[in-house]
Amino acid sequence: MHATQIVTDDGLAALLQASTQARRQALELIDLAARGASSDAAAQDRSPSLAEIAAEIVREQKLLVANIAQLRTLHRSAYFSARETKSQTAEARQEVDRLHLQLQNLYYEQQHLQGEISACQNYDHSYEHLPLISEEEFLALHPEHADADEVALMTARITHEKQEREALEKQKNELLKKKLKLIAENKKRKEDLASLDRDLENFIDAAKPIQNLFDKVV
Repeated sequence: MHATQIVTDDGLAALLQASTQARRQALELIDLAARGASSDAAAQDRSPSLAEIAAEIVREQKLLVANIAQLRTLHRSAYFSARETKSQTAEARQEVDRLHLQLQNLYYEQQHLQGEISACQNYDHSYEHLPLISEEEFLALHPEHADADEVALMTARITHEKQEREALEKQKNELLKKKLKLIAENKKRKEDLASLDRDLENFIDAAKPIQNLFDKVV
């Protein structure tokens, strides 16, 4: 494939064309110089031909210098264009890298969120192990929750269970108070009975002399 078919940029195409033309002129100039040298060595009497060749060489030199000047201009323009393109490419690459990094972060965040969602879905919630009454029993007691969704219904059942347990705990505390009161009363009665036994024993001990006296009289 020819170079002109590969290069599509107008500036580079002009530079390539100018370079090709300068190369061709340089080769023609070398060929003219070689022809002039061979003519000078072969026939000194053909000086007009040498003069023509010399004039042609001068013309070709001027054209070559002009083309080289144009080539330098085109080269400078291509250099600055390439530097600008390189800068734009670097900026575009930085933007692509930034977007790629952002995409990677979003991917990792997505993976993390999916893991969290899966953990929540598979989490062994403690409320699932509560000894709640059946849903049918609860709705029979509270028919106003018949149209509630699953979450609202479970919340109401847990609230009901909490209220029931609080009521039972209250009853337990009241019974415990009654028990402690009865224990205290029983203890007091035992102490009274023990005191009565001691008083009775003291009375019996105090009555023994009188009993002995009666026994002697009898």
